[in-house]
Amino acid sequence: MIDFIYVKFLTSTSNFIKRKVKNIRMTKKRNIKEILPESNLVLKLIEYYDFFINTKNKKISAKNFGEKTALLNSYFFEFLKGYNIPIAFEKKVDTKSLQFLKYTEFPFRVKILNSADVRTSKIFSIKPGLPLELPIQQYHYGESKDSVITESHIVSFNLCSYDELKITNRLCSKINAIVKSFFERRNVSLVELICLFGKFDGKIYLIGDFSPLSIKVETSHIDEKLDPYKIETFAQMKKYTDFLIKLTSGD
Repeated sequence: MIDFIYVKFLTSTSNFIKRKVKNIRMTKKRNIKEILPESNLVLKLIEYYDFFINTKNKKISAKNFGEKTALLNSYFFEFLKGYNIPIAFEKKVDTKSLQFLKYTEFPFRVKILNSADVRTSKIFSIKPGLPLELPIQQYHYGESKDSVITESHIVSFNLCSYDELKITNRLCSKINAIVKSFFERRNVSLVELICLFGKFDGKIYLIGDFSPLSIKVETSHIDEKLDPYKIETFAQMKKYTDFLIKLTSGD
């Protein structure tokens, strides 16, 4: 979906100027906008908005959601840096904005399944939520329901090179193991994780995403009615987001 949006550009005097920009692609599933400093060839800002797109594809306003999303992302970025994962994140600028290296994002996302999702359960006739012996890496492109693609698609359509894909695969395996262990130490099962990657100065970095929309954990022991795959209301999102933030406190 192509929209007209207002993007803030940082000038050399650190003042923000609003300009109307055409042909900015807004990812429907992510509540972000990029802030590209004209005077800085190395860094850019990501600002998180107070809304999310629910399972019925409706935009839901959510007070403090941008702030909480920025908090979760900055926490896990710093956490993974401690395990020598290449992270494009530099620092938290304010409550809703994070500073990154000025990466070029790979136009696909990697969904890592530790338990069977609905699609997998239908294909293999197993129960949704069944733990998998080995994590499954799925590649997704675009926002359609049938967005699953293969490694051959990625290389054939030049979404990244084969060597770059091998690097992202290795990083995904390591990231999933680290984050899965993080939750297990808190007696919580990581069901699904989405990884986004970008490239800066010839090197591949993890650029996201640790929002409540991308991290799926088992919640039945908290609230049997709270399913991270079926969050439709602000109240449900607030409860799930606050639960994730609570898990990161005191670590």
